[in-house]
Amino acid sequence: MRPFFWMEKMFPERLRKGYRAFLGGRFVEEQGRYRQLADTGQSPSIMVIGCVDSRVSPEVIFDAAPGELLVARNVANLVPAFEEGGGQHGTSAALEFAVRALRVRDIVVLGHAFCGGIKAFADDSAPLTESDFIGNWMSQIAPAADTVSAPRADWDTYLHQLEFASVELSLKNLMTFPFVKAAVEAGELSLHGAYFGVASGKLLVRDDVSGKFEAVA
Repeated sequence: MRPFFWMEKMFPERLRKGYRAFLGGRFVEEQGRYRQLADTGQSPSIMVIGCVDSRVSPEVIFDAAPGELLVARNVANLVPAFEEGGGQHGTSAALEFAVRALRVRDIVVLGHAFCGGIKAFADDSAPLTESDFIGNWMSQIAPAADTVSAPRADWDTYLHQLEFASVELSLKNLMTFPFVKAAVEAGELSLHGAYFGVASGKLLVRDDVSGKFEAVA
């Protein structure tokens, strides 16, 4: 007799259908590329640090082929400041792999509109769990919030500015990693900020000189 908590686990049908479509479509078209990647390994030149938000997939936004982008995603596309020791650091490990092992030439921090993580920080709402993983993670953008000029009373503008400010903070935090800083100063690596409008589809890219986010033509 099966225990009372047992239940049959069915792999999601949506994924089954999607895989069948992939297998009969894109995989057929790019099979040679997949075989080459299997034989030679990956060598992407670009890393994208994006949000876990299901509406903001870097591979889809940039129409990327297999092996073109190294993507690391977390809540609100944040890069924590460098620190030695401590716990397990997923984003930092991905950065180390990208810069030291794969020698990527560009790192893009991709922010986006209607970010739930940013809103959670700004709301200062009750934790979803006692451990409050989201709250603890998002607390690191406090320095970014200090730079926002819009008052909280102008809620939409405040959130919009905070989304941009968090990208700026992540770019600054990238430079606290010694191996990132060394690669940038050697001219081997460039850092970029970008912002995707979920509703509009518009991509804004940060200008290194002015610091402004400008639309890609």
